[in-house]
Amino acid sequence: MTNQNLPRTVDHLVLPVADINVSRARYEALGFTVAPNGLHPFGTENCCVFFKDGTFLEPLGIAHRETCEEQAVKGNTFVANDQTYRFRRGIEGFSHMVLKSDDAKADKKLYKSQGMSGGKPVRFSRGFETPDGDKGEVSFHLAFAADARSPDSGFFSCQVLNAPKVDRSALQKHANGVIGLKEIILSENNPTDFQYFFQSYLNQREMDVDSFGMSFETQNTKVSILSADGIQAFHGIHTRRPERGMLYEGFVLTTNDMSALTSQLNKNDVDYVSRGKRILIEPAPGQGTHIIFEEVA
Repeated sequence: MTNQNLPRTVDHLVLPVADINVSRARYEALGFTVAPNGLHPFGTENCCVFFKDGTFLEPLGIAHRETCEEQAVKGNTFVANDQTYRFRRGIEGFSHMVLKSDDAKADKKLYKSQGMSGGKPVRFSRGFETPDGDKGEVSFHLAFAADARSPDSGFFSCQVLNAPKVDRSALQKHANGVIGLKEIILSENNPTDFQYFFQSYLNQREMDVDSFGMSFETQNTKVSILSADGIQAFHGIHTRRPERGMLYEGFVLTTNDMSALTSQLNKNDVDYVSRGKRILIEPAPGQGTHIIFEEVA
């Protein structure tokens, strides 16, 4: 069970893309091992990238548009949020941060009590296939949180209801040496306006605050909400947003082999910017957000 005295754990990031095949090719060009496509019963599909630290990336495409539209009308929060994001921010980007959960019902109750409910929970099952061809079914229960002042940043928790025993070790080995997710980066003109939302969502009262914004430590990664100046200073990402509300700007991944990473990027003609022990990749087709790679010992 989740320890109520500890901060929450980040599970994965949802990354809307225009074409799942283009996204697969892009992430493979970056040096990632990409899992076989997973089809959701409500019309979306993914091609996930799994890491040794237990987190993963979820590039999310549209497999059956009519099914998605039908499910959104019926109140499927996941699909409705995806459609809203694509309408407002474009068909590629970074739409949701997702927490691990062992009790989505309790999460829903908490979000409601804190005035941050993000809509109806979603329960579903889908098939999966390993690179070795093994097949099975896995089920999920999603509970959604939201801050109405920030319509372009989504949040939910994910409980795996019947976790099949699957060896993901092959999927967690990447030619670029990436081992995990270090930091999630959001922008906002006045970050501390969202202090209480994050304290509740992450179950973390402690935070670091400076003139550029604020950051929180979860069980496994860091969440930073920064001004445009802060994002430029800390991460080399240029963003200027006149509107209010949080927006996901990118994320930081750790690699234990920077030479292997640069070899992959050079071999596949991927543009990048070196900044000390970091490499910044700008958004591109199939990759709708900034990715920063940081070398670790």
